[in-house]
Formats: sequence, structure tokens, C-alpha cells
Amino acid sequence: MHIIKSVTIFGSAVGSGGDHDFNQAFLTAKKLAEYDLTVVDGGGPGVMFAGIKGAEEAGGKTVAVYLEPDYATAIQGKENSIVADEMYSEKNYIDRTQRLMELGDAYVFFNGGTGTISEFAMCWVVARLYFGFHKPIILFGSFWREIVETFVKTMRIRPEEVRVLKIVETPDEVIQALEDFEDMIEQDRKIHIENPGRERHLMLGYRD
Repeated sequence: MHIIKSVTIFGSAVGSGGDHDFNQAFLTAKKLAEYDLTVVDGGGPGVMFAGIKGAEEAGGKTVAVYLEPDYATAIQGKENSIVADEMYSEKNYIDRTQRLMELGDAYVFFNGGTGTISEFAMCWVVARLYFGFHKPIILFGSFWREIVETFVKTMRIRPEEVRVLKIVETPDEVIQALEDFEDMIEQDRKIHIENPGRERHLMLGYRD
């Protein structure tokens, strides 16, 4: 892969070794690192901890974007045992999500709660807005099929909004999905955008 250089992992802050999502996130991050892809996540417990540790297991590069607000009370917070190669800290949830989106060239979503749902929604709408230059979204787990089918059945979802999504069930399928997205983007994307400015951070191929 030469377009996608980094992958942001999203998922629950709940879970540890022995938990299915934790183990799959660990193995997925390890596989990504083996393909020389940087693993980015929120630097917290659960899936985030698994992502950093999995990439480290394979000697890969890691980036953590911590949420360290002054006043929020319902937060698991930073996983202190994580020491990523690059570390950022944000005071509010929106800025932190935006940073995670900017740093990743693609996104993998594991099971999670309201935080994961909102992150997925933000990534999804941005992918639709920049369709053709969008960053791919990979949904890990068969349960996503029912969720996406329900969206399509009950809401006004455009065809291209579904095209930016790929549902997988194994770490190997994550890699295959990334390769498929690269092939699709190379065939469909324009060659040049005049003065993309700040927006380039949300478009594949235009991040500094």
C-alpha cells in the first residue's frame, strides 16, 4: 500500500485480554504494523490499549491522542501504561475526534458505546462529503451488517454513503479491504485539487 500510510482504530474503552474485541483489535493492529502502517488511536483502555500494544508487538509506529478534559466526569481517561511514538492531548471531545480523523488515512471501527457511535457518524459524513477523495471506513464485526441495513432501510441514505463502508470479520480482511479501497481510489479519484487548504487533512492523499 502506498496511498494509505496510517490507520485510526476506534472502539470501546471497556475490555481487556480475553475479551473478543480487545483480542481482535490487538491482532488487527499487529497486522497493520506488519504492513508498515502506523496505528493511531485514543490512547485509552480497551480497544485503544489493544491497538497500541498490538502495533508495538510487531515493532510498528504508534500515535495516541488522549482526551484530558478539565471538567468531564464520565470518562475512562488516559491509559497510563501506554507510551506511543507520538502523543497528543486534547481538552475536548470534538477536537480529539477531529485529530484522530486527521491523523488516519483510513478508519477501523470495533464495537463500542456512544463515543464510538459519534466517531463513526463524524467519519461517515465526512467520507460522504469528500466521496472520491474519502478516507475508507472499515467496520469490524458481523453485527455491523444489521446496523447498516437498518440505516439503509429506515433513513435517507445515499448509495455513495454505503460505498465508503466495508464490513469485515478478521484482521486479514482488514488488510484486504484497505488494498481494495486503494485500488478503487486510484481508479476513481481525480489527480489534482486546486488549493485544498485545511480540508486536505480530511481527504485521502492530502495530509501533510
